[in-house]
Amino acid sequence: MAKGDKFYFDNFVASTELAKQAALYLVECMKTYDSDKIENMLEEMHKIEHAADMKKHEMSEALAKAFVTPVDREDLAMLSDTLDQVPDTIEEILQKFYIYNIKTVDPSTVQFAEKLVHSCELLCELMQEFANFKRSKKIKSLIIALNDVEEECDQLYLTSMRAISKNPADAYTAISFCKIYDCFESCADACEHVSECVATVIMKNT
Repeated sequence: MAKGDKFYFDNFVASTELAKQAALYLVECMKTYDSDKIENMLEEMHKIEHAADMKKHEMSEALAKAFVTPVDREDLAMLSDTLDQVPDTIEEILQKFYIYNIKTVDPSTVQFAEKLVHSCELLCELMQEFANFKRSKKIKSLIIALNDVEEECDQLYLTSMRAISKNPADAYTAISFCKIYDCFESCADACEHVSECVATVIMKNT
């Protein structure tokens, strides 16, 4: 690998590590949820999301100055933007708890958050392999695994939404949790979208 190329792949690895950190913190927030501490939770989550934004800005600055890149600069920019969507949507989940003044959580929120951790762990492995994408024997299986977790999230989304309709609380709470589960689902989709972008880049460059 050319010395200048290492920056791009290291940036992707660092970005996914921050996404995993955000997902792990979300699990912690769900397991120990205290509505009186939601503003503190948001502050801590935003620090992680901001650090991820900085990685995206570093990538944009590097691409603006680069003469030669390991793959098309448009593809690197696309992947950087897609990666940044993961911590953004994780933060948005927690913001929903604040916006709707949620007082208690249910087991599905913990399960969903844990699945997002699994997705982010797979993304970390994927990005660690990406620098060697022309020879890696693991990338294909990691992409498939990410798709499998997204399908698990789809099923959890369906069962969680159905539980709301079968056992409705007050209308406001029911609508609030529908919005929250929509956000969880969007985050699962964002993780899978990263793997789809990786697959596209690999296809174009092998």
